[in-house]
Amino acid sequence: MRAIDYQICRCSVCAKLVYKRSPGFSVCPRCNTPLHLREPGSISRTWALLITAFVVFIPANLYPIMTVAQLDQKTPSTILAGVINLAAHDMLPIAIVVFIASIAVPLFKLLGIAALLITVHRRKKLNPRQATIMYRVIELIGRWSMLDLFVISILVTLVSFGKLASIEPNIGATAFGAVVVLTLLAAKSFDPRLIWDLQGPEHE
Repeated sequence: MRAIDYQICRCSVCAKLVYKRSPGFSVCPRCNTPLHLREPGSISRTWALLITAFVVFIPANLYPIMTVAQLDQKTPSTILAGVINLAAHDMLPIAIVVFIASIAVPLFKLLGIAALLITVHRRKKLNPRQATIMYRVIELIGRWSMLDLFVISILVTLVSFGKLASIEPNIGATAFGAVVVLTLLAAKSFDPRLIWDLQGPEHE
């Protein structure tokens, strides 16, 4: 039994349940928000955000995230270079955490949302509980940006090299921040109720 089968929808603003077949209930009677059984344009909007995140993810990992000026020497550092430096200076646990938080987790979010979109788009049935759990995990880890952890870890490594003069953020930091924001928006724009629609007859 699903709410959509009985034309019951949930207001996206105040969470009020409304029986949409009632006369005049095209908007929420409590807050006057337009009501929809499913979020309009959810798939296309999520695809647009996800593809943009995939594109930005490339420079986020290829370009330096910061440049450290030490005496007369400037050293640019990418995310992967930071992980390697941490591992090389006997900070393997921190290197693993930085790798997971800055590379593995964003990639997992991108691939996870893409898998959900492809499944819904092709109307393939799947285990709805497992898919919902995956969506909730993606949404949960997306709330925690680990960029600050990476920066602090790199600083710890650089301090061991000698006197630290100055640090300049590079385009990699901007791109990484954009990936975090775009994946958050993509997860937010995806309507998880579409997963459960695959288990029943199609609805308009």
